[in-house]
Amino acid sequence: MRRQPRLDLSPPVSDEMRQTTCYMCACRCGINVHLKGGKVAYIEGNRDHPVNKGVLCAKGSAGIMQHLSPARLRKPLRRVGPRGTGQFQEIEWEEALSLATSWMQPLRDTAPEKLAFFTGRDQSQSLTGWWAQSFGTPNYAAHGGFCSVNMAAAGIYTMGGAFWEFGQPDWERTKLFMLFGVAEDHDSNPIKMGIGKLKARGGRMIAVNPIRTGYNAVADDWLAITPGTDGLLILALIHELFRLGKIDLDYLIAYTNAPFLVQGSGDERGLFLRDAKGTPLVLDRRTGQPAPWDAPGVQPDPAADWQGHKTVLRLMAERYLAPDHAPDAVAERCGIPAPRIRAVAAELARVAFEEEITLNQPWTDFRGQRHAVMKGRPVSFHAMRGISAHSNGFQTCRALHVLQILLGSVEVPGGYRFKPPYPKPVEAHPRPHAGATPGQPLDGPHLGYPLGPEHLLLNEDGSAKRIDKAFTWENPLSAHGLMHMLISNAHAGDPYRIDTLFLYMANMAWNSSMNTSGAMRMLTDTDATGAYVIPHIIYADSYSSEMVAFADLVLPDTTYLERHDCISLLDRPIGEPDSLNDAIRWPVVAPDRDVRGFQSVLLDLGARMRLPGMVKEDGSPKYRDYADYMVNHERRPGIGPLAGWRGDGTGSGRGAPNPDQLDRYIQNGGFFSDHLPQNARFFKPWNAAYQDWAVARGLYDKPAPYLFALYSEPLARFQRAAEGFGPHQPPDHLRPQLKQAMDPLPVWYPPLGDSLSDPAEYPLHALTQRPAAMYHSWGSQNAWLRQIHGMNPLYVPKKIWEEHGFQDGDWAFLTSPHGRIRIPVARMDALNEHTVWTWNAIGKRRGAWALDEQAQEAEKGFLLNHLIPELLPDRDGRRRSNSDPVTGQAAWFDLCVRIEKAPPGAPSEPAHKAQKSPVPKAPRTLARQS
Repeated sequence: MRRQPRLDLSPPVSDEMRQTTCYMCACRCGINVHLKGGKVAYIEGNRDHPVNKGVLCAKGSAGIMQHLSPARLRKPLRRVGPRGTGQFQEIEWEEALSLATSWMQPLRDTAPEKLAFFTGRDQSQSLTGWWAQSFGTPNYAAHGGFCSVNMAAAGIYTMGGAFWEFGQPDWERTKLFMLFGVAEDHDSNPIKMGIGKLKARGGRMIAVNPIRTGYNAVADDWLAITPGTDGLLILALIHELFRLGKIDLDYLIAYTNAPFLVQGSGDERGLFLRDAKGTPLVLDRRTGQPAPWDAPGVQPDPAADWQGHKTVLRLMAERYLAPDHAPDAVAERCGIPAPRIRAVAAELARVAFEEEITLNQPWTDFRGQRHAVMKGRPVSFHAMRGISAHSNGFQTCRALHVLQILLGSVEVPGGYRFKPPYPKPVEAHPRPHAGATPGQPLDGPHLGYPLGPEHLLLNEDGSAKRIDKAFTWENPLSAHGLMHMLISNAHAGDPYRIDTLFLYMANMAWNSSMNTSGAMRMLTDTDATGAYVIPHIIYADSYSSEMVAFADLVLPDTTYLERHDCISLLDRPIGEPDSLNDAIRWPVVAPDRDVRGFQSVLLDLGARMRLPGMVKEDGSPKYRDYADYMVNHERRPGIGPLAGWRGDGTGSGRGAPNPDQLDRYIQNGGFFSDHLPQNARFFKPWNAAYQDWAVARGLYDKPAPYLFALYSEPLARFQRAAEGFGPHQPPDHLRPQLKQAMDPLPVWYPPLGDSLSDPAEYPLHALTQRPAAMYHSWGSQNAWLRQIHGMNPLYVPKKIWEEHGFQDGDWAFLTSPHGRIRIPVARMDALNEHTVWTWNAIGKRRGAWALDEQAQEAEKGFLLNHLIPELLPDRDGRRRSNSDPVTGQAAWFDLCVRIEKAPPGAPSEPAHKAQKSPVPKAPRTLARQS
């Protein structure tokens, strides 16, 4: 008998495996990096990791191509040609760092505000913010201002935490999940895993999104909402809950400011009625008189009206039961039939109150009251940029949080749960600072949460202290800054000129700017003397992006597999509801190019300029590199960037620096976890056991229980100022905007893009969203991911497709009040009929990313950004940002357009001139690694 050949069905994929943290999106999953001969051969998920538990998406697996990308920068670069052309000379690191220091040191000594330091999705904002504060410039922020500050700020001001990194649904127990405006790039592995668990238990999912892709495609019910009207829908759901009497009254009385009395008259109208000590008052049912809300034995009347002072809950009922919030009144504008709105409200109420969850787990609240069980409402929500990136996004996000709270479904079994170090009340966060003094650090943290007009960053003449005009009357609660206004304001010299623009991983010359063509012109514009309006631009990145071409000095970063990173509790940790977690990245392979980790470069620059905290008494560098900083830096005694294995190796959160700390992380798979006791896992803002646990780990210095803010008194203070009350007064032209936008109860108003363009001329809404396979512009140079998304058509709904007689292969002109582009189109029926959309960050400028000049990304890829102005139309001679008037969030999704047929054929327009690549073009075929 013939012998069959022996086949090795499981050949070893590697001769070594190292564990670290993925960087292909913001999930920060754990990964196993397999090496062969010291080179990366294969990447898989780490099954022990708390975030992904072994699951890894296409992006994560394709990290090998990110690491091997031909677009990687190889050496420091100094510009030798005109800005924007991409003409550089390679230089040595010493020359590069000396040049950067020669530009920045004089600014620190004389005018630190003339340095603007802004970063992209770097995930190390604890370090970069500390560096900028030590330098002394008020001009620092990261990408949140054009990403999701509406979501973050609305959550912090309402309940001390928000969606995404602050918390997540109780995936193990929730029975009804409602998803608003989340594209599949965000939180992708945890959400996919969570939806799988929900469906396996027979739970239901409702998706609210104009576009049905990704998560929305597997929803049991899809509401194809008209963009910008989510707030109307949410307030209609609240109307129905009040009408049906389906609100959790016990929860509202115990854990929110619902029973607080709001003054209805007098100089302090709109603020809480308080006693002599400043404690808010409720009406005590026992006496019929006001009493401090936290007085022993007090029994608040939630619907009180005492001498014209009404409770928060009464004010809410009066507002939201009004006919203009009824489903029939909002259905046409939302694009959702009234019966469907009523059905969703009824389903939320049914599941919340008829399928209540009870855990046999005793716990004690901050009042000292012992509870025999933990009761929960198994309804949960999640939302992201879809509702955040509108100029009414802050109030829409607030409305969604209020909806959750009315159902009693936050921090309860089956509901939405916070991840340590959250929750934190708004009062526990810092206020913003901009006190710049030559040669000195800034007077405090740049970013924070104002509690009233007194915390705005304004000069005595009313002008802005920051280049982006954050924390001014225009955008009072701009907790993440306004990165999208950086280039425009610097170019206009409004509020002042800067000298050096220092950017890290922020592709501001392409997909991270509104008015992209205009931004490129501003970066290259010169004054009457021929000098650049922005004199110096320093840029740090790993890859040859579009922004590289506009830099005067390029500092090449490593890939994420070649450097140390710190996913810190001081920054954006990988928290889970049942545990405190953080993580690291470490060099699983060494760089094969003359590049350095940017965080280490930043510390080097700080030491050269002798910035406080970065040098020893003798002037020598305090930290060898970023790894040394991660271990030995202390933000306050015993509290450092990493929580795990502190002190003698047993400390969690608190403890002295441990020289073996990084080794312990590496041995544990690159992460640290500290699990909560069973009696501390729910009701965190009010749970005495959680508060004590958090204090022991340095999350708080003392217990800090607080109440959720259905009614936001900080917002009321700004609204009162607009009405003429108080010592701090806004300019008259902003009073109407502030009265409307700073309402202390959630309100809806039309997006500014709707109200500032003629709907007859621009009848369509235009959106972008990121695909699952590409989180940001890095992806389009990835050999594997390019095969999934090498081009991006504009997706057009059936009604518009047929009205214009489009056929497969057609092209179209898309026009906004700001400009016109020519692009390929494709039909999509699972789409709101008044909406067109495309994938973001697929289109590329010729010559960037080591791509061929005729690459699909340049020929058939495009950006809607060219159509989006960074400024609102000039109606009164004033420059006003195209932003949410509360937070300054970039209003990407307010874009209104019209569409018409165009001559077919590439390239898409505008077709910008190719930039010269500082790295060789990618090979047409990849070498096979055996």
